[in-house]
Amino acid sequence: MSARLVRQIATRHPTGLAPKIVLMPSDRFTPHEELARVLLPANGDFDDGSHDLSHLTRVWKNARTIHAEEGGDLELIAAAVLLHDCVQIAKDSPERANASRLAAQKARQLLASLGWVSDRIDTVAEAIESHSFSAGLQPASLEGRILQDADRLDAIGFTGIARCFYTAGRMGSSLYHPLDPHGETRPLNDSAFALDHFPKKLLRLSNGFQTETGRRLAHERERALQAFYDGMLSEISE
Repeated sequence: MSARLVRQIATRHPTGLAPKIVLMPSDRFTPHEELARVLLPANGDFDDGSHDLSHLTRVWKNARTIHAEEGGDLELIAAAVLLHDCVQIAKDSPERANASRLAAQKARQLLASLGWVSDRIDTVAEAIESHSFSAGLQPASLEGRILQDADRLDAIGFTGIARCFYTAGRMGSSLYHPLDPHGETRPLNDSAFALDHFPKKLLRLSNGFQTETGRRLAHERERALQAFYDGMLSEISE
């Protein structure tokens, strides 16, 4: 894995003016840097920019924010965050709904190999399996509720907008339907038109958050989604 994120060491820049920075991905997962060092390689090469290392760091940031108010076992949350996308299936694949189940299975095997006890493995695996929108499952634990909320927060707000259009580009979708961008006379189709993803999914997500903190943060981010959607429709409408 490319070492891209963030450790300062006590050496000097060749000019003598600045410290040298060595970038280590695991350092973004404080206070569980060692766990991150061990688990991050399970994610492979991160070839999907909407589910890459930066996504994991954002989900971890969200999870810590929620944990600070809701509680839960932070090590279990960290393991779930680090492994929740360790099996990736393209959004337009008919197997997409199986991704979280397969990731949970992979997480079980990996954590067992590290000597984790079964009840802690079960909590992490269940959190991973239930985090996905496509899976349609309700989390059974607080840690699972926090993971689901933290992951869904990354799908809305300004980051969610960027991820939406990035994914649409990867799928070869158009920006919007040229004759009916509002979807007033046709079924919404977010596989073909990126803008359809807003009313079909993104603008509905805030109603399904699991924790009080997650709901509050989601409603704040939803305003950015709505403003963008309304603004774009205003620009492109006749």
